[in-house]
Amino acid sequence: MSLRAAVVVASNRAAAGVYADETGPLIADWLRDQGFACADPAVVPDGDPVRDAIAAAVADGVRLVLTTGGTGLTPTDRTPEATRPLLDREVPGIAEAIRAAGVAKGVPTAMLSRGIAGIAGDCLVINLPGSRGGVKDGLSVLEDVVRHAVEQAVGSDH
Repeated sequence: MSLRAAVVVASNRAAAGVYADETGPLIADWLRDQGFACADPAVVPDGDPVRDAIAAAVADGVRLVLTTGGTGLTPTDRTPEATRPLLDREVPGIAEAIRAAGVAKGVPTAMLSRGIAGIAGDCLVINLPGSRGGVKDGLSVLEDVVRHAVEQAVGSDH
């Protein structure tokens, strides 16, 4: 049986139909390649709708939620603030590794991402940046560890 995952895209403009989101499908395809069952991404405005979408996925029994967008410094970038109240425990090393990977690839602005990661119930929630490059860097960091982390969240790897 495949583990279930969900993707939440935080973007005011994509949610309003100003442009098509490109990062959500990239993440969903990656998750499927990793063996997760994943529905199409939920594209929502920044802020409370992000919290609501994450909470709905957790309540639905999803074991992994990857978000994209809303992690920068602009006043509407509120994904970490939407995510944090849902978490029972933070896993700071994941977000630190994602930022470090971007900086190591020569993208100094990667250090400005405020994304967080943690456990909400039995679900691992990880905030990825909103850019395609940031998403790709984040997914490359997660590739060798995400399944183990998801299994560890419920103790099933021991």
